[in-house]
Amino acid sequence: MKMHFATVAISLAALTLGGCGKKVDTATNETAAAPVNSVNTAEPTPMAQSAGQLFANAAAASDTFEIESSRLAETNSQSATIKKFAASMIKAHTDSTAKLGQAASAASPAIVPAPLLTGEQQQSLDALKGKKGADFDAAYIQAQTKGHQETLEKLKAYSANGDVPSLKEFATKLVPVVTGHLNMAKGLKS
Repeated sequence: MKMHFATVAISLAALTLGGCGKKVDTATNETAAAPVNSVNTAEPTPMAQSAGQLFANAAAASDTFEIESSRLAETNSQSATIKKFAASMIKAHTDSTAKLGQAASAASPAIVPAPLLTGEQQQSLDALKGKKGADFDAAYIQAQTKGHQETLEKLKAYSANGDVPSLKEFATKLVPVVTGHLNMAKGLKS
């Protein structure tokens, strides 16, 4: 028992002394205490992110996917109806991105949404890039329906159980908007 205590005491002393003389500016070094993920980037692991940050990131990624896939629809679709829907999605999700930014910056501490696509969103976007005409239209309708359904589920969940009041309000206000988008996507024909 004494040997174990001595080992712990020596280890603690070494750690304490090892930090002496090193200046760490916590105001500018945000990732100093954050764990580094396995690919050795400065981003903290997802487990280190708050529920509010994770929600903001998911909402931002959803907006990015909707905008980018809809830009493709404006050029690759053969349907005037789908092109009109795509233009409305670009406007609506650009507006949503701005509202998300406002809600996230109102959080304490402020949250900065990271609009990085998930692997599944990126695969879907890449698949759309290789299609034209009727093939594109069918894939776009499927992607819009699935994307809006997933977003709606996340919005409802955060609206009910969110931990950041400004983001919770954002989610609550967006539920009927995304419900409308989902219904429009389901009504599209290729």
